[in-house]
Amino acid sequence: MPSTGLHGEYVLNENSINNNVTRISPGAYALGRIEGNTFYIAYVGRSDSDIKSRLKDHIGNYSYFKYDYFSTAKLAFDKECELYHDFGSSVSLDNKIHPDRPKNSNWECPRCTIFD
Repeated sequence: MPSTGLHGEYVLNENSINNNVTRISPGAYALGRIEGNTFYIAYVGRSDSDIKSRLKDHIGNYSYFKYDYFSTAKLAFDKECELYHDFGSSVSLDNKIHPDRPKNSNWECPRCTIFD
């Protein structure tokens, strides 16, 4: 199984997010559960501006998270796409569709031609 390259596994609650995600920044994340020593990804996502705030939107829906900051929204989008393709796409993730690009952008997925 591929590595996420993300920080964590952290409990997905407000205290844990506040203690571990300390910057306002674009970022990408994976949400899921832990069984034994294995983190199972159920959902991947990103924030184009504030990953800390976006993670809080998922409290109560998943148990754990991993994340990383990115210097630009484009890099966060690229990472979300990579995670989506590496960990099962809509076949095994709760994500029902491919990650969307921001309005008014012409960004392409680094792994597929969905936007062509």
